[in-house]
Amino acid sequence: MAKLLATKPLSRLLHEAQDEGESGLKRTLGPLNLITLGVGAIIGAGIFVLTGQAAAKHAGPAVMLSFVVAGITCAFAGLCYAEFASLIPIAGSAYTYGYATLGEFVAWIIGWDLVLEYAFGAATVASGWSGYFVGLLQDFHIHIPPQLTTTPGNVLYLYHDRWQALTALPAGINASALPHVAGVFNLVAFLVITVITTILIIGIQESANLNTAIVIVKLGVVGVFLVLGIGYILKHPAEAHANWTPFIPPSEGPGAFGIGGITAGAASIFFAYIGFDAVSTAAQEAKNPKRDMPIGILGSLVFCTLLYIVVSGVLTGLVNYRALNVGDPVAVGIDVTGVRWGSILVKIGAVFGLSTVMLVMLLGQSRVFYSMSRDGLLWKWAGVIHPRFRTPWISNLVVGAIVAFMPALLPISRLSELVNMGTLLAFAIVCAGVWILRRRNPTLHRPFKTPLVPLVPFLGIVSALYLVWTLPTLTKVVVLGWLAFGLVIYFTYSVKHSKVQLALKAEGK
Repeated sequence: MAKLLATKPLSRLLHEAQDEGESGLKRTLGPLNLITLGVGAIIGAGIFVLTGQAAAKHAGPAVMLSFVVAGITCAFAGLCYAEFASLIPIAGSAYTYGYATLGEFVAWIIGWDLVLEYAFGAATVASGWSGYFVGLLQDFHIHIPPQLTTTPGNVLYLYHDRWQALTALPAGINASALPHVAGVFNLVAFLVITVITTILIIGIQESANLNTAIVIVKLGVVGVFLVLGIGYILKHPAEAHANWTPFIPPSEGPGAFGIGGITAGAASIFFAYIGFDAVSTAAQEAKNPKRDMPIGILGSLVFCTLLYIVVSGVLTGLVNYRALNVGDPVAVGIDVTGVRWGSILVKIGAVFGLSTVMLVMLLGQSRVFYSMSRDGLLWKWAGVIHPRFRTPWISNLVVGAIVAFMPALLPISRLSELVNMGTLLAFAIVCAGVWILRRRNPTLHRPFKTPLVPLVPFLGIVSALYLVWTLPTLTKVVVLGWLAFGLVIYFTYSVKHSKVQLALKAEGK
C-alpha cells in the first residue's frame, strides 16, 4: 500500500519543468495566450448552451446566483491551481499536482478522471457545434444531407425548409405527415474534431494564435448580444420584471428550483469552468510560467465569471426561464429583440466559440496523456514528441480519432454532468495537494502563494465535494465504472512500468 501512495519527488518535477531540449515541449505561450486559452474554453458551451438549461431546469432567474456559487468555488480552486502551476510548471494539471503530494494511486485516479473529463467534454461540444453550424447553413438555404448531420436513429423532419428534431417543431404540427429521415453518421461533428486535431498536431503556437483570434470574435458577438439585450430591457422594463419574477422560483423537488436549485444549477454549469483547469495543462509550454500561469488562470476565471453573471441576467430578462431549455438559448433570447440579423450573428459566435472549447479540451486531454506516459503509467507512444512540431502528435492523433467517432455515432446525453464531476474532483484534489505540500515543505519557494491556507483549500474541498453530491446518481455510477476500468489498466500495466515504482525497487524499498 505504501508504494501506491509513493509521491513523485518535487526535485524531479522541477527538473522536468526545465527540460527544453529536443525531447521537451516548446515554450511559446505568453500571458495573453494563456488568458485567451482559458477564456476560449470557458466562454463557449457555458454561454451558448448551459446557461439556458440551468435556468430552465434548476434555478430560474437565480441562475445568476448559480454562477456566483460556481465562481466562488472556482476561486478557491483557482488560487490553489495558481500556486501549483507557478511552482511545478509542467504539463499534467491536477494529475501532476496530485502525484507530487498525494501519491501515485491518487494521481492515477485523477489523471484517468481527467481523460474522461476532456474527451467526453470535447465530444459533447462537437455535437453542439454541429447543431449550430448546420442551423447557420440552413439560414442561408444550404443543406447538408440530413442523414450526415445527426447520430444513428435520430429522426429529423423537414419543416419550413429546415431539417429539425421532433422537439424543435412547433406545437400542433403533425410530424408523421412531414418528410423525415433517420440519421446515419454525424459527419459534421466528425470533421470538426478532425480539423482541430490536425491544428493541435501542427503546433501549440499556431493553436494558441488561432484560439486568440477566435476568442476576440466571439467576445465581440457576446458584446453585441449584451448591447441589444440591455437596450431591449431598458425599453421594456415591465416585461423584464415579469420574466425575473419570482427571482427564486418555488421548489418543485430536489434540485428543481428553490435554494437547492441554485446549488444544483451551479453543479450543472461547472462544465463551463473547465477552461482554467486546461490553462494549467499548458504550463510546460508557457514562456515564463512562474509569473504567467497565475495571471492566465486567475485572469480568465475572474473575467469569465463576471461575463456569465451579466449574460445570464440579460437572458432571463429577455425570455421566461422555462422557455430556455433549448440547444441555442442565446439565439432564442436575441430573437425577442426583433433584430433579425441577431440570430445569425449569435450562431456565428457559437460556431467560433464552441470551436475554441474543443481545441482547449483536446489540448488538455493530450497533455494529460503525455504526462502519464512520461511517468510510465501509460504506454510509451502517448509521450512521443513530433521531431518537427514538438507536440505529442501520436497522443493527439489517437485521442482525436476516438473523440471524433463519439459524437458521430453516439446520441450523447447528460455528458455535461459527467464532465462536471470530473472537474469538481480535480478541484478537490488540487486544493488538498496545496494544503499537504504546505505542511510537508513549508520553506519551499513559491512564486505565487495561495492566501489564507488552510482556510482557502479547505473551503475549496468542501464546496467541490458538496456540488458533486448534488449531481445525479447515474453520473456517479458512470464515473465509478470508468474509474474501475482504469484501475484494471493501472494494476496490469502501470504498476509494472511506473518510473517512481521502478526507482523505489532499485533503492530496495
